[in-house]
Amino acid sequence: MDNKYENKINSAKLPFGRISVLLPIPVYKHYDYLNEELSLHIGDFVEVPFRKRCLPALVMGVGKGDIVSTKLKPVLSKFDCRALTKEMIDFINWVSAYNMAPAGAILKMVLSAPDALHPPKPVTVFFKVLKKNIQTLRITSSRKRVLDYLSDCKSRTMKDITRNTNVSSAIVKGLHGLGVIGDASVNQKFPSAIAVSKEPIAPILNREQIEAADKLISSVNEETFNVCLIDGVTGSGKTEVYFEAIAAVLPMKRQVLILVPEIALSQPLLDRFEARFGFKPTQWHSDLSNATRRQTWRAVGEGDVAVIIGARSALFLPFLNLGLIVVDEEHEAAFKQTEGVKYQCRDMAVVRARTAQISAVLVSATPSLESLTNFELGRYKRISLRSRYGTAKLPAVHAIDLGKAKLGRGKWIADNLVHEISETLKRGEQVILFLNRRGYAPLNLCRSCGHKLECPNCSAWLVEHKAKSRLQCHHCDYTIRFDPNCIKCGGTDTLASIGPGVERLEEEVRSRFPTASVLVASSDTLSGPLLLKKFIDAVKEVKVDIIIGTQVIAKGHHFPLVTCVGVIDADLGMAGGDLRAGERTYQLLHQVAGRAGRETRPGRVWIQTLQPEHPLIRALIDWDRDGFLQEEKNGRVEAGMPPFGKLAALIISSKDESLVDDLARLIAASAPFSLDLQILGPAPAPIAVLRGRHRRRFLLKGSKSINMQKIIKVWLQNIRIPSKAKLEIDIDPYNFM
Repeated sequence: MDNKYENKINSAKLPFGRISVLLPIPVYKHYDYLNEELSLHIGDFVEVPFRKRCLPALVMGVGKGDIVSTKLKPVLSKFDCRALTKEMIDFINWVSAYNMAPAGAILKMVLSAPDALHPPKPVTVFFKVLKKNIQTLRITSSRKRVLDYLSDCKSRTMKDITRNTNVSSAIVKGLHGLGVIGDASVNQKFPSAIAVSKEPIAPILNREQIEAADKLISSVNEETFNVCLIDGVTGSGKTEVYFEAIAAVLPMKRQVLILVPEIALSQPLLDRFEARFGFKPTQWHSDLSNATRRQTWRAVGEGDVAVIIGARSALFLPFLNLGLIVVDEEHEAAFKQTEGVKYQCRDMAVVRARTAQISAVLVSATPSLESLTNFELGRYKRISLRSRYGTAKLPAVHAIDLGKAKLGRGKWIADNLVHEISETLKRGEQVILFLNRRGYAPLNLCRSCGHKLECPNCSAWLVEHKAKSRLQCHHCDYTIRFDPNCIKCGGTDTLASIGPGVERLEEEVRSRFPTASVLVASSDTLSGPLLLKKFIDAVKEVKVDIIIGTQVIAKGHHFPLVTCVGVIDADLGMAGGDLRAGERTYQLLHQVAGRAGRETRPGRVWIQTLQPEHPLIRALIDWDRDGFLQEEKNGRVEAGMPPFGKLAALIISSKDESLVDDLARLIAASAPFSLDLQILGPAPAPIAVLRGRHRRRFLLKGSKSINMQKIIKVWLQNIRIPSKAKLEIDIDPYNFM
């Protein structure tokens, strides 16, 4: 390994005696322990006793506490693993301070695979014994398959042998007992960082892409902190451009992190990456097995992983020599972590790049107003792609006025969209129908007494999932079986399904187009990478005529035969008090529209709406993204909202409603006063009860010049939070529910 990277880790050896450590528990402070014999440096992982258990801990330096050394507990051991780099420790501290989250909670995110601190256990491998005479043995077909498989003199694990020869482990053990194959114990080794498995296919870039790639590579080669925003229309080849930057980084033996907002986007990206580079990147997401996560975490820390593609949590992997960070679909709200430690992954990725003094690349067809503003202020560079790749053109977009359109009783697709679907199918092309609502219906209502079925744990309706005959809360996952009889008035078969979800839309589509192959794509049907890959393959192999989907199909997919896109309810996301509702709805519908006509066949998009003259709808029809964002910007500037002002939220919760109200009043009574700060609340949250906890919210709105974190810290420092209550701080909130 290059000495440059050794210098990121090695610091002066700490003297024996008192050391300071950070524990992976939700606390802000460091703890002092006594080290009398271990050779320790800042960034090492050690094991220490804490209360009645032993915990891993991160060495932060020489202890500074006021507890006498004789009362300190001893460090038990040092883990045999690579130390965290200084830049990673700086990142932990920065994320903690900015988001007002305990540093220990950030460390727990870093230690997402704590078993990886231990060296991997040796594995047993088997090999063919060449000198052994097998002429006298009875060679069955199963034995022959094993011997043939091992004839290349390579050692293989029991799992490899049984999987590739279709024999039981008893066959292998039998051959081993006869001395025909031998065994050995070896240390596990992560696959080579760049193990080329197939011939790479370098893309043919157009002139605009070549110019963009050259600019991006130039920024990466500066080997200092900078941020580039790749701003390109859907289908312009943004991915191929940042692949060129990755190709420039890999020969430097630097690691690359590609962040995607959700797992659903990783599979098509994995396939494109392997085709371009000839090897598979390493994945990181919640669906991986514990063993894979443990192996990957350790390999990242050792520098044995060249490229990681992952969701938010991949940002906290212990990279040894990070050289480039790419945030794909940077505008996505899914990059905001709303549970546990609350943080904006895109923004934290920029901070991570700054601590490592490397390039961060943000990629989007509909960049966030925050990123565009940073470009206008000179903080970011922008690389634009204004044309689709090849001969493809942006699709024509039409609005269908639902106030005037003909809809049959219990139908959700307007007649002119039905006609367009029919014509598309006749041409042998494919259709996407978009409705961002899971399940069959969002509400069930008794026709006799008006009773609505609600979740007992949340202020929310139960969503009907007809395919599984159940009602489910999408906030806490509370589930009951569907019963058509009213539980309040006892009415028989009186429950009515109100409104459509993708399952109800599927019913209509199958009745209107009985010979078409229909597939529903949502988080309920595509619950993991394997199912997602199966879906993508089915669409590309034209085994599907009509795709009905939620936001999982809105971005990142390239389906050459999709030429018709229908948006069933464009008004769905525009209502409510979310300051980003308009921006987010435009981004989502823009991305959905961009699935149509991505190759030689022209695309058409039909948007069903009750507001055909709404500025958002007009901007979609005219492909006038910049005009729409200018309107959004003007409104934010006038209101002093982000990115032209600051927001923070305080959320108080407890199972005891009176306790929540008392605590909210206590906090309100000590609220600070400033001409640059407005404090709204306390008020019940729009979802006033969530998972059985009553919730009250404060919203702080301030100018760009104020130090929001300092104000909140001073405000809350003397307030004691009861053990039965919880206070959460959300800096830059995206969720106002």
